[in-house]
Amino acid sequence: MSDERIWTAAVLVIGDEILSGRTQDRNVAQIATWLDVQGIRLREVRIVPDVEDEIVAALNAIRARYDYVFTTGGIGPTHDDITVDAVARALGVGVVIHPAARAILERYYSARGAELTDARLRMARVPDGADLIPNRMSGAPGIRIGNLFVMAGVPHITAGMLDALTGELEGGAPLVARTIGAWAPESEIADLLRQGEKDHPGVAIGSYPFFREGRTGANFVVRSTDGDRVAACTAMLIAGLESLGYPATDGGI
Repeated sequence: MSDERIWTAAVLVIGDEILSGRTQDRNVAQIATWLDVQGIRLREVRIVPDVEDEIVAALNAIRARYDYVFTTGGIGPTHDDITVDAVARALGVGVVIHPAARAILERYYSARGAELTDARLRMARVPDGADLIPNRMSGAPGIRIGNLFVMAGVPHITAGMLDALTGELEGGAPLVARTIGAWAPESEIADLLRQGEKDHPGVAIGSYPFFREGRTGANFVVRSTDGDRVAACTAMLIAGLESLGYPATDGGI
C-alpha cells in the first residue's frame, strides 16, 4: 500500500434550475477533469436548491471532510443569488463589499458604457476575509476563502476561473488515464477486469457499458498516478480481451 498523501475535493452544485432539469450541469465534469490534472481527487458531488439553510447544511457537512470544496452557481446579481450569504453564514463571518471586486466591476461596466447598479454591485459581495478568483470572461470574480472556492454557474466562466487557479492548489501526483473499448458484454469480462486491478496495484479500472447498433459493448478507463502501471495494465487488458475474441479499440468505442 502506498502512503502517498491523497488530496480530495467535493463539489456543491447550487441551483433550482439544475434540480428541475431545465439546465443540465456541465461544471462537474470540467471541475473533475481539472482536479485530476492538479493531483486532487473529486470524492463527492451534491446538488442543492437555492435555499440558504440547505446550502449552509451541505457546506458544513462536506467542508471538514475534504481538502477543497468548490461551489457553482448563485453568485450573480439577482435576488436568488444567495451563495455568498450562505457561505458567510456557514463560516460564521459577515458579508462585505470587496474593494478590488468593486473596482473590477466599475471598470468592466464603464468600458461598456453601462452603470454599476446596486444589482450588479451584488457581485462584489464576499464573505469577510475572502480573496478573489479572477474572471476574465465577465468581470465578476469568484471567491476563495479557506478551503472553499465559490464559482460561477455558467460553464465557460467557471472554466476561466479554473484556469486562473491552475497551479495554485496543493495536490499530489496527477492521474494518468487511458481508455480502450470492445464489443464485449461486461458479464463476460468481469473476471479479466478484476484480475487487472489485482495484478497492478494502484490501478483502478472503470467499466462503462453501452448498447449500440443492436450490440452490447463497453469502454474501460484505466487510471493511476503511475503511467507505467497504466500502460502495463492496458496491455494486459487488450491481450485478455483479444484472447476472449473481443478485439480492443484504443481510445474507446
